[in-house]
Amino acid sequence: MASGQEVSNKQVVLKNYVVGFPKESDMEIRDSKITLKLPEDSNDTTSILLKNLYLSCDPYMRSRMTKHDRPTYVESFTPGTPITGYGVSKVLESRHPKYQKGDLVWGFTGWEEYTLITSPQQAQMFFKIEHKDVPLSYYTGILGMPGMTAYAGFYEVGAPKEGDRVYVSAASGAVGQLVGQFAKLAGCYVVGSAGSKEKVDLLKNKFGFDEAFNYKEEEDLDAALRRCFPEGIDIYFENVGGKMLDAVLGNMRLHGRIPVCGLISQYNLVEPEGVHNLFCLITKRIRMEGFLVGDYYHLYKKYLEMILPNIKEGKISYVEDVAEGLESAPSALLGLFSGKNVGKQLVVVARE
Repeated sequence: MASGQEVSNKQVVLKNYVVGFPKESDMEIRDSKITLKLPEDSNDTTSILLKNLYLSCDPYMRSRMTKHDRPTYVESFTPGTPITGYGVSKVLESRHPKYQKGDLVWGFTGWEEYTLITSPQQAQMFFKIEHKDVPLSYYTGILGMPGMTAYAGFYEVGAPKEGDRVYVSAASGAVGQLVGQFAKLAGCYVVGSAGSKEKVDLLKNKFGFDEAFNYKEEEDLDAALRRCFPEGIDIYFENVGGKMLDAVLGNMRLHGRIPVCGLISQYNLVEPEGVHNLFCLITKRIRMEGFLVGDYYHLYKKYLEMILPNIKEGKISYVEDVAEGLESAPSALLGLFSGKNVGKQLVVVARE
């Protein structure tokens, strides 16, 4: 496309705030127009015009569909405007000193074909892609936010030791599949749970988990955990919450650690479930700590130094669930909450 040309810019827009389980009808595909040129502004030194290539579907986006009564860690979407989230993009034009035309970046962009970044704060939320000898889509997952989430949560918050017994819920997802493999690299025993036979097989046969089970087939989660961890759990990487967390608390070992990454079982409930076994935090001296990946992005270079050799040497595997076209984005996002995705869910908007 020539610079300055007006082109179609398809967008995914949230129609209204959502209560309960979201539906595809809560979003719509809108056709708009955009001029492929940065606005004229003599004081502008940070604007970037992006062509979006891949979009990341992530569970935290559900909370952004709700209007919150009090401040939270990430702003709600604005109905009538494009949804935003992590993605991989190509720089078409730039006034920002860090980015040049033709650069590939990952960061916070719009769910649309083209995005104009005019806020200096927004412009700082991108990472220039230097390593291009791996799939570009990996920067929505293993080399992007989910990868950093797994790294920070497991190593920095979980503080693993060789021989630790590690449990990962939602273990076949974008984050969980990496946590399990990191645990094996650290010399730990690791068990994961997922919601289908296909996913359980993936955990054991591709990702190297020592054991895995389908939580939907277990009548008693406490019994399932006691079966897999007769001596208890040292680290529980928490992605689910609710009944799963309750069962885990009763099976933790003394001085266990619980990095709290997400609570996906609760996101669509009007009234969240209560947790009854919290007294175990005291009696077992458990450290349970929530974390946000944004607090750990200063470690991104260190993470790349660890993960890239492991990818290239085949020591780490990564599975993606790829939806084609912006029109498929609403369905792909909502599929996260019913377990339809196998691996990291992403959407292809355009290929470079």
